[in-house]
Amino acid sequence: MEGDSKAKKLMDPKAIPYKMLSLDAFSQWLGIEILECEIGRCKVGMTIRKEMLNSMDKAHGGISYSLADTAFGFAANTHGKYAVSIETSVNHIEALEEGDYLVAESVIEKVNNKLGFNVIEVKRGEELVALFKGIVYRTSKDWEE
Repeated sequence: MEGDSKAKKLMDPKAIPYKMLSLDAFSQWLGIEILECEIGRCKVGMTIRKEMLNSMDKAHGGISYSLADTAFGFAANTHGKYAVSIETSVNHIEALEEGDYLVAESVIEKVNNKLGFNVIEVKRGEELVALFKGIVYRTSKDWEE
C-alpha cells in the first residue's frame, strides 16, 4: 500500500483547463468562463467591463488578446503535458465596447512531439473581432492530480 501513494496519477486531459483556471488569478479577474473543452480544443467566454476600457472608451487590446491567450493555453495543455507559449500574435479586427460578450475558441491545428500550433478566433456573436495565432512548446512534464 505504501507504494501506491507514490504512484503518479495523471489528470483527465479534459479536466486540465478547469485546474488551470482555478490557479489563474488574472483569468479569474477577467471573468473568463470555460464554455467547452475537449482534447485539442477549448472555448472560453467573458464580458467586457468598464475597468477594461482604454482612453478612447474601447476595450484595451490586451483584453481580447488575454481571452485568446487563455483559450490557447487551455487547449494546448489538454494533451496532458505542460505546454508553454513561445510565440503569439494577434490581429485586432473590430473595436470592442463595454458589455460586449466575447468568445474565443482555440483549435490545435498541428501538434508534434515538442510544438503545438494553434489558431484562436475571438468573436462577438457571429462577428470575428480578433484573430490570434500561437505556438507552444510541449514539455515532458505531465499534469498530475
